[in-house]
Amino acid sequence: MAVEQSLTPHGEQTRIHDIGYRHYDGPRLGRAYARRSLYSQSLRGSYGLGRSVKSKVLPMLLFVVMCVPALIMVAVAVATKAKALPVDYTRYAVIMQAVIGLYVASQGPQSVSRDLRFKTVPLYFSRPIETVDYVRAKYAALASALFVLTAAPLIVLYVGALLAKLDFADQTKGFGQGLVSVALLSLLFAGIGLVISSVTPRRGFGIAAVIAALTISYGAVSTVQAIAFEQSSSSAVPWLGLFSPITLIDGVQTAFLGATSAFPGGEGPSSGQGVVYLVVVLGLIAGSYGLLMRRYRKVGL
Repeated sequence: MAVEQSLTPHGEQTRIHDIGYRHYDGPRLGRAYARRSLYSQSLRGSYGLGRSVKSKVLPMLLFVVMCVPALIMVAVAVATKAKALPVDYTRYAVIMQAVIGLYVASQGPQSVSRDLRFKTVPLYFSRPIETVDYVRAKYAALASALFVLTAAPLIVLYVGALLAKLDFADQTKGFGQGLVSVALLSLLFAGIGLVISSVTPRRGFGIAAVIAALTISYGAVSTVQAIAFEQSSSSAVPWLGLFSPITLIDGVQTAFLGATSAFPGGEGPSSGQGVVYLVVVLGLIAGSYGLLMRRYRKVGL
């Protein structure tokens, strides 16, 4: 019930109304719950779940585009009773790198640019959640979404290989190697995509910059590698692969996961060069996380 009090300072009547708001006396769920909620909402948002139909079209379309070639390969392998899959598990993501780059370009800015544009980041930090919670939740959500995108077609290939009665041990080994490869790819691409997207609140600029960093860089590096190979400078080909995210993943899986390299001539980095590739990949992942932390410490002030 509202309570009314009357005060009359200097001959003026003033009223204070107590409208009966109740204080919250329930449990405080704290930072962990807030972090999990932010992660789950960001992951769902990466596929448009819980958002408008328009927001679902592109991520779902890209997911279908990623899986359809795998379904076709499986159908051909089963129908022709092939003795091997047309593509190795570790090669699939490299072949479909343009689709993966488009997905990161569309969902990276969607994950963070809107928060920057509408200045809602300080509102997150006004609650128990802190900078590290926000960054970890956003990073983990985009990396998880990418892993779903890249692992789903590998599952299709694996199930199809078993239906085609291919060797179980070989297929299981290749499937495991493929999962390790796409997990590393997901962490690397998510970090690069979020760092670029966090620089600008304008989604269009973020999309263009991510495409340039992921897709255009691959085309440029592949072209230079082909020129070097044709000019009999094959020793330079593995080192040129350090300048593109997808060729970095290609080099790591060639050196350590027994994959066939997509480099010109099919000669990937040696074991020693592979160590350099792995250090660069891990350094980029750690550096992306560090840059995000610095960026959002400033934004949250």
